[in-house]
Amino acid sequence: MPPQTTLRPRLLLDAHADTPQRFLDEHWHLTHTRGSGHLDLAAAQAGGLSGEFFAIWPEPQQWRGLYADRTLKLIDAVHQEVRRSPEQLVLCRSVDDILAAHASGRFAVLLGLEGGHAIENSLDRLRQYFALGVRYMTLTWANSNEWADSSGDLDDRSITHHGGLTRFGRDVVREMNQLGMMVDVSHVSDATFADVLETSHAPIIASHSSARALTASPRNLSDEMLRAIASAGGVVMVNFYAAFIDEAWRSAWNVLAPERQREHTRLLQECALRGVAVTHALSNAIDQRFASRLPRPPLSSLIDHLDHICQVAGVDHVGLGSDFDGICALPEGLDSAADLPRVIEALASRGYTEQQIRGIAGENLLRVMRLVEQAAS
Repeated sequence: MPPQTTLRPRLLLDAHADTPQRFLDEHWHLTHTRGSGHLDLAAAQAGGLSGEFFAIWPEPQQWRGLYADRTLKLIDAVHQEVRRSPEQLVLCRSVDDILAAHASGRFAVLLGLEGGHAIENSLDRLRQYFALGVRYMTLTWANSNEWADSSGDLDDRSITHHGGLTRFGRDVVREMNQLGMMVDVSHVSDATFADVLETSHAPIIASHSSARALTASPRNLSDEMLRAIASAGGVVMVNFYAAFIDEAWRSAWNVLAPERQREHTRLLQECALRGVAVTHALSNAIDQRFASRLPRPPLSSLIDHLDHICQVAGVDHVGLGSDFDGICALPEGLDSAADLPRVIEALASRGYTEQQIRGIAGENLLRVMRLVEQAAS
């Protein structure tokens, strides 16, 4: 463990958590005890977390043909959480809203849309989501859509790929710039990434991606990509998932893939027979069982990624994008949002100054969000 420190950032923001599925599918509330999850309000307060971007993710297979319906229900589930606890939670649509929430002692609730398939090829739908509070969109999830390629299915010859963004895909990016919605390149292919940089006139973000130089997942960003995001004024929010931050863990996890896939197929068949949806809670329970076979990577693996991206992109272009409630394995010492101070302590132990840590903890993301707002206006 790194040495203890009294350093507490004034503002601590996380760019990605998949908790909305718990609101909708499990009828669980943020003010309840988290159970098997990573995030609840008490854990957030214990960890000094000031606000969270909640990911709105319509799983692409389960909700095919119903992407917008599922997306709107997930957004509404987050809105309902705020309505249930207005003295503790506030929906934020801007940097000023986040700062006001923090000043009032309330938790800042923000919305990010994960997967461009959710807009159903409609700029009108994109504008509707923005009006409901969505302030970033991850252009793809692990699936390519009709206008952007993902890093997750490039080897699948049954999928139509575009070599990056289509013409409509570029229109999507321009419309996001016009609205003031951050363009998120986590999950996209390298070609899509290059097209986004060429198209966007506002800084871009990676809401939950780590460094490919340290862990060879195609979901991670190469050093060239890290430098490009920084040169455009953007920010990279580092993912906490064991398979994205520790190469040895990723390799061991991949060995289990065939057996794990059989379990997922069996679950899919059982749910189909019962006529019910395969919820993330059910599928993640399988992954958690398999992950429990492997020793968790050390916290230092995560800090290595933060450190590497700081060295390559610059300390002003790094933040936190945990992927809480969307992943099956975290590094040792991180069990929930309550443990975020351990990340701060580890950064301090590596010589990062209080000002630099404040940037990583949230101020870098706020700066980019402000720039995107200004580019729109």
